[in-house]
Amino acid sequence: MARPEVVLDFLQFQDFGLLFVMGGAAAVSAVTFTLGADVLRGTAPLTGRAYGRRVKQLDRNVLVGGAIFGVGWGLSGICPGAAYASLGVGNWPILWAIGGMFLGAYAQGYARSVLADRRGAEGIPGAD
Repeated sequence: MARPEVVLDFLQFQDFGLLFVMGGAAAVSAVTFTLGADVLRGTAPLTGRAYGRRVKQLDRNVLVGGAIFGVGWGLSGICPGAAYASLGVGNWPILWAIGGMFLGAYAQGYARSVLADRRGAEGIPGAD
């Protein structure tokens, strides 16, 4: 995933190797979270505090954020986590994409704070 051409081939339905990587990661995560909740019996191992799943509703913010993430992934050909890893293999032009990620995160935070000032923090879902 540190090579944008592999991601772009996946997004253009030419190479499905990345599908197996993501599917394997999802399966391992699902098993770990399911068994982890049973083994831990509701307490976090380091802090002893209550541990449980935090289920979030599928709302407009999740859909818009997912769409923006997908468009950015398709345009740059790289996932944010893999962008940092690609620096390790000498892919210096990826710094443009990383800069775009930071700029987008800043713009989202700024827009959210402006909206919170206009409506009051209670009026925005997920502003906790």
